[in-house]
Amino acid sequence: MSKNYVIGFPRIGEKRELKKVLEQYWLGEIDFLEVEFVSKELKKRHWAYQKSTKVQYISSNDFSYYDNMLDTTILFGAIPKRFQHLKDEELYFAMARGTKEAVAMQMTKWFNTNYHYIVPELSKQSNFTLNSKKIIQEYKEAKELGITPKINLIGPITYLALSKTVDNSDVFMHINRLVEEYAKLLEEISTLDEEIILQLEEPIFVKDVEPKLLSLLKPTYEKLASISSKVKIAVITYFEHSNEATKILVNTPIWAIGLDFIYGEKNFEVLEEIKTSNKVLIAGIIDGRNIWKSNLRKKVELLEKIATTIDKNNILVSTSCSLLHVPFSLEYETALDKEIKSWLSFAREKLEELKIVSKIFFKEELSLEDKAYIKRNEEDNEKRKNSLKIHNKTVQEELKTLTKLQREEKFEKRIKAQREFFKYENLATTTIGSFPQTAEIRQVRRDFKNNIISKEVYEEKIKEYISDCIAFQESIGLDVLVHGEPERNDMVEYFGELLEGFAFTKNAWVQSYGSRCVKPPLIFGDVSRQKPMSVQWLTFAQSKTSKVVKGMLTGPVTILNWSFVRDDKPRNEVAKQIALAISKEVDDLQNAGIKMIQVDEAAFKEGYPLRKENIKIYEKWAVENFRLSVSSAKIDTQIHTHMCYSEFNDIIKTIEAMDADVISIETARSGNRLLKIFKEVGYKQEVGPGIYDIHSPRVPSVEEMVEQIKALLEVLPKEQLWINPDCGLKTRKWPEVKLSLENLVKAVNIVRNS
Repeated sequence: MSKNYVIGFPRIGEKRELKKVLEQYWLGEIDFLEVEFVSKELKKRHWAYQKSTKVQYISSNDFSYYDNMLDTTILFGAIPKRFQHLKDEELYFAMARGTKEAVAMQMTKWFNTNYHYIVPELSKQSNFTLNSKKIIQEYKEAKELGITPKINLIGPITYLALSKTVDNSDVFMHINRLVEEYAKLLEEISTLDEEIILQLEEPIFVKDVEPKLLSLLKPTYEKLASISSKVKIAVITYFEHSNEATKILVNTPIWAIGLDFIYGEKNFEVLEEIKTSNKVLIAGIIDGRNIWKSNLRKKVELLEKIATTIDKNNILVSTSCSLLHVPFSLEYETALDKEIKSWLSFAREKLEELKIVSKIFFKEELSLEDKAYIKRNEEDNEKRKNSLKIHNKTVQEELKTLTKLQREEKFEKRIKAQREFFKYENLATTTIGSFPQTAEIRQVRRDFKNNIISKEVYEEKIKEYISDCIAFQESIGLDVLVHGEPERNDMVEYFGELLEGFAFTKNAWVQSYGSRCVKPPLIFGDVSRQKPMSVQWLTFAQSKTSKVVKGMLTGPVTILNWSFVRDDKPRNEVAKQIALAISKEVDDLQNAGIKMIQVDEAAFKEGYPLRKENIKIYEKWAVENFRLSVSSAKIDTQIHTHMCYSEFNDIIKTIEAMDADVISIETARSGNRLLKIFKEVGYKQEVGPGIYDIHSPRVPSVEEMVEQIKALLEVLPKEQLWINPDCGLKTRKWPEVKLSLENLVKAVNIVRNS
């Protein structure tokens, strides 16, 4: 068996089985036993896939009903007080999704990915109590199938570093108590087998961390590695280099260190220290974050380069991170262009790549099937490089000759013209854009796509939804309306389908959070716009009302960050092509009478480099491309943007530089912490802080919203504030949306009249 290692595997299922069974359970259609049954079958199948491709180190405890950070919170009993009366699955899902009485725990992005984790809540009074039932049960499930798995777990330092405190105490005051609970866990799992591999993930160390954080490494891992000789600890990092941490970890008695050589090239700088320490190196060389087929020859060359320092006997060939971040399998992509499909590799295909690269590197005997696979890999990579589908000389030339790269008028002049044109009140009410995607509207889109209904029938159904959406918003008194986006399957996929250079899959779903999955487009070639993408539906919506209808577009940086992007061209150049296409759409919309346009940059912060040394370069091209995307907007065309789940303190100047007229942001789960930074820097543009959390089915009362608006007014003046939910309403149900928005409008009217 090859010496190889998979950091983690997707858990949602190849046909999103986990998503479907969870949502049935949440609707009360099935009991939790069915969720447990489906989950057990999925784990069995996923382990079998890895075993069949000769993976040596297969994970247990990488499976989760919702999120691994939430699992870790449950594992160590760090339960917020408002949930402590609950038990088992009711407790677990309440923490993630909230209840009528209690708001959900905060959710934010996992480093610079589109995966979200549930943020642990701690205080001075927090206690930790080990509950290892899930870990032990899953290990035994694997053993019953003839697999001796490693156990995956978030490391204690990363767990605390990604936590928040509700009383401004220091999260690291808990380090000793938490490490004691980890130690108890090690004692328990040491009884499971003659030898246990424990994977502790410490990705916090790929960021710029303070010396205080680094100082915790040695005592933490000296203690944990000394608990039992039966438990061998592998400390894993990914998404960047972790040189500072590696230099410390080599001096602890851990067994192995996992490093990412795809996104952390500087990891080469610490190979000498690893060699001296005689630690095993888990070398991440199969890309766990993108979907392009590996060049097997180059992967072997990369390993040979590592082996000039590290003895081959001390190298395990690995994925760069968990395969959670890529789709499950190419098996079901029967409709995808065959040439483009030949360039791709999803999670199951990456297992094959891992197997072959390992065999070549360790000079194992290759079968005829292996040799055919290698030959096909060489041919596919060569064909991709020379494909005519990739290059568009027209858009390349247009970008070279661009002269107008941003709006000409300053904000102060623009906002005066916009206020005169739109005549909206202070505390103007609106939504972020999408309204519930009902089963009926999804069926309409599917039927049209599958040629079951005609274009005329499809358009009539979409218009019915838009008309109802507009009528509802008018009836409750919202100030600025939206069309609800019934024609859109996804805010990125919709536009990608109308742009050249994008390809789309049928089943390449990736987990975003809980049961929420996204199907990112594949940007394989030069991007261009052939015709208007949203004008038809937005002008129809505007024809149904005398109120302002806000147009909804997705920004270039978000389209980039929420797609699988070609790896043969710099990301900033791809973003510029998208920005040019969006600027043409903005111009068409304003010329058609849609003068308020939201260009969403929900994923702007998500693309930030994890190391400060790389941030300025990213910020420069990201801001430039947002400005280019709205450069066609006239003085009285108001540009909105939206950002969700971002800590803005460190990027507020960059947000200012984007120069949108109005920005809406998520503040519902984080109070006014995010908003205060806008006041501190003297932010001039208008702001729409989300006053309720749309990721929970809970409906806030009028009184609660009144208090929230009053709290906002303590930070910013009413002239600068818009009132809206904190994100789009696509995933919610109509009854809760109607009640929530009715309460929102009532609350604003109370505050306006007080």
